[in-house]
Amino acid sequence: MLAQLSLLFLFVSFVFRAALNPTDANVDALLGGVEKPRVLLLTAHPDDECMFFTPTLSSLLVSPSISKDTEKSNARRNAEVYSLCLSVGDAEGLGAIRRDELARSLDVLGVAESKRWVVDHPDLPDNITLSWDEQLVAETIRPYVLENKITTILTFDRKGVSSHPNHASLLRGAANSVASLPQTIARPRLFSLITVPVLHKYIGPFSAVLAKFDLVSGALLKRFGVQPPSNLPVFVSGVDEYKTALRAMKQHESQLVWFRWLYVSFSRYMWVNEWVEVSPSSAGRPPRTA
Repeated sequence: MLAQLSLLFLFVSFVFRAALNPTDANVDALLGGVEKPRVLLLTAHPDDECMFFTPTLSSLLVSPSISKDTEKSNARRNAEVYSLCLSVGDAEGLGAIRRDELARSLDVLGVAESKRWVVDHPDLPDNITLSWDEQLVAETIRPYVLENKITTILTFDRKGVSSHPNHASLLRGAANSVASLPQTIARPRLFSLITVPVLHKYIGPFSAVLAKFDLVSGALLKRFGVQPPSNLPVFVSGVDEYKTALRAMKQHESQLVWFRWLYVSFSRYMWVNEWVEVSPSSAGRPPRTA
């Protein structure tokens, strides 16, 4: 009985510690090893930034004064984070309100006012039944990438996490934009946020526990000379980062309907972001089928 209680105590302690503290892995793979990384988060609608990307933003924008890892702190201090949202979210006629809500959310998340933009283009509407034209997306993104010397672009994958066609359009457009840049300049690398199966998508803080278990297992394998199965960039929030995501989401007052409260309570993306690098030449191709 005592042994069982001890095991239970160890398990509860592990879960608590896993949920309490943030962690990440393979961040250098995402930042690209450049001296001063310039990271652009490309989103479709106001509230995407806090509903899907807070674990990454919280890590990249971490204050050096609270980081226990000097090398990691220096990398974050050098990284500049930009935000580009391609619509004002005017599906219900609330575009002006949602633009202001996005600004307040990005204030909470720590993205500087001079490094964030919102596009309001008639051919890029917030529409759950419409895919955006990839050439238009590419042309819209290109000047922001060039003028700010962006080194890494982060956006949704082909599935868009929630299957929203506006989300899914961003990767193809970003890939088109990168591929069309002059070869005489350093082209930014492109990463997409991995859409996980539905069963993994809504397990709330347990997603942080499982992600940290995977990271610990990978570190142990490396110690014994075994290459772990994944070297993907991963960002895992702790309790404080989750609270930041909630505060950012609360800025989107017009969107706080009951099902979004369910989302922020149970979504994996409030806790974990996993990224995969995408080749611009293959981003527009449909996934292979067995």
